[in-house]
Amino acid sequence: MKYNSNFDVDSVLEILRTVNEKYPEGSPEDEALRVAAVALFYVREKQRLDDYREFFRSFYTPAIDYVVVSQTFATREEADQWLVSGKARDGERVRIAGEGFRVIPVRKGPGLRFLRSPLPEELVKKYPPESE
Repeated sequence: MKYNSNFDVDSVLEILRTVNEKYPEGSPEDEALRVAAVALFYVREKQRLDDYREFFRSFYTPAIDYVVVSQTFATREEADQWLVSGKARDGERVRIAGEGFRVIPVRKGPGLRFLRSPLPEELVKKYPPESE
């Protein structure tokens, strides 16, 4: 499930306060809610909210959503031309003739090469999720 990483901090703090009112002071629930609220307040006050939002997003976003294909090529020849053009960057994900690859440095010497790295849709085809 995806959650809204652009949440309103004041609304979240208000909800935590409201929930906390239902528990006796000093209870484990009271302590947990206070810790959560103060942590969020701290992040906001230290101006690290953007960093936290990114962490929050990555925490609740499936890994499959992180795979971004930057280029798609019909043939390996087209991909190789792009690779030597100087436009490719280390770590980029590309699709060549329907298959996924990652751009990585050549082991010895300058330059980049492709490493076969299946894309999520390839893995789903190969390893379909079990039916529930």
